[in-house]
Amino acid sequence: MLRFGRAERDLIALGIAVSAILMFLGTGSSVLPQIARSWMGKGSAPDMLLVNALLLNIALIIFGWRRYAELTSEIAERRKAEERARELAETDPLTACLNRRSIGPATEALLTRAEERGEAVAFLMVDLDNFKLINDLNGHNCGDEVLRRTAERLRASLPEGGLLSRLGGDEFACAIGYDPRQPERADQIVCELIDAVAQPMKVDETPIEVTVSVGIAATIETLTDSEGKVDSARLMHKADIAMYHAKKRGRNGYSWYEPQLETDLRYRSELEAGIRRGVQNGEFVPYYEQQVDIASGELVGFEMLARWHSPDRGVVGPDIFIPVAEEIGLIAPLSEQLIGQAFDDALEWDPALTLSVNISPYQLRDPWFAQKILKLLVQHGFPAERLEIEITESCLHENIGLVFSMITSLRNQGVKISLDDFGTGYSSLSQLRALPFDRLKIDRSFVSELKDARGGTKLVNAIVSLGEGLDMPITAEGIEDAAILEALQKMGPLKGQGYHYGMPEDATSVHRRLTAMGRLVANAHDSDENDREAIGHEATEAALQRGRG
Repeated sequence: MLRFGRAERDLIALGIAVSAILMFLGTGSSVLPQIARSWMGKGSAPDMLLVNALLLNIALIIFGWRRYAELTSEIAERRKAEERARELAETDPLTACLNRRSIGPATEALLTRAEERGEAVAFLMVDLDNFKLINDLNGHNCGDEVLRRTAERLRASLPEGGLLSRLGGDEFACAIGYDPRQPERADQIVCELIDAVAQPMKVDETPIEVTVSVGIAATIETLTDSEGKVDSARLMHKADIAMYHAKKRGRNGYSWYEPQLETDLRYRSELEAGIRRGVQNGEFVPYYEQQVDIASGELVGFEMLARWHSPDRGVVGPDIFIPVAEEIGLIAPLSEQLIGQAFDDALEWDPALTLSVNISPYQLRDPWFAQKILKLLVQHGFPAERLEIEITESCLHENIGLVFSMITSLRNQGVKISLDDFGTGYSSLSQLRALPFDRLKIDRSFVSELKDARGGTKLVNAIVSLGEGLDMPITAEGIEDAAILEALQKMGPLKGQGYHYGMPEDATSVHRRLTAMGRLVANAHDSDENDREAIGHEATEAALQRGRG
């Protein structure tokens, strides 16, 4: 733009033309009349020097004016090119919306206008739900078309003066002004926007379902005395927080920003950082819940449960950190770390005691999961026959072929497989017959109904009968009192666990318990570790060879 300004101020060409015109007027006023009289035969010919000067003036006029016209045209073309470059720099090429770079300044201008008019401004973060799946199933060309049509629908739903930007990927942003005396107007606009996007869409005759999650932050809701004046960056940040909250609430909806959401997000971020640090520092430790033969009361094994010994939060239960670890991709290393510790602990127990381990559905998506478990068995010298892997019914619906393959691999090496939380995940009888499970575990929610003498036993009785028919032993979870235990004892040979037998304990407490019961391997730590590992390695390698065969 600066060089265009200099070009506009460059008056050389115009000066040449003007000077030549002035000289032409001065010279021509004397020479032209002489030329005219000479042509008419009424006078002598003009001085040739003056004629040549006149011709030179004419040439300078033509040159100067032509150069000035060319310069003016060049400036106009350059202005068009600069305007086009500015549009390209500020506009998303796919959807013709504003882009991430330009939405900030545009929102600032909208905020200024709204303040002058006494209006409020709502900033909307709009994210398409499951857009990656649309791309994966239908290709990127289809995904681009979906983005274009979504942008058109968003633009048509905004009031006059509203801003629309594509921030990148499948994320859009909108800014609208509205009357603060009618705050429900913002809700109405957002609902219309969500409904417009959700209308049926076909791309190349393929029906596509599109929904969006929207987060809203408004100047009248966001402004506080401690924060000062609201700017576009702050509105965008808070709307983004609200949008993620809308996603968590189930998608295809919207959520307003609230300060608590930011507190929750900060807590989540700190929790993620703590989990990452905890995995590196070995802060996650196994706890053990007793598993007992219900008829005899004899201890038959333990189920490993995870606990986080956080230096900041104390002892944290799995309901807090397991879902987060799954989402951030740390559940596999965390679980393998815990299983390795549990193997070392269980090697000191009576060899008749089994060890049950829960497996996350995320781990069963790994085609190498079975090999990783077998590798841990080899590394720690733990007998495969003492290990019981527990998987939930929800795992069966994601990739039953892969799950079947992994279950078969583990069972071929002697590992037992239990179907955990039976009755809560919609397993079919055909799956129970097809998949080689060794045991069913009745979910604690059903076992707790045994307190109800008016019919709470019917469902548990049905599951026990099913187990007998399929020749699968049964474990009942959640035995919390003597009444539940008494009801289960009438149902046949079962294994049970629950707080009635004691709370989950760490390795040290279990060691003391088993010492008192005389159920520890004598001089376990004094035995030759190398011999034990060699024996375990040879046994497992032999089992692996049999499996390959």
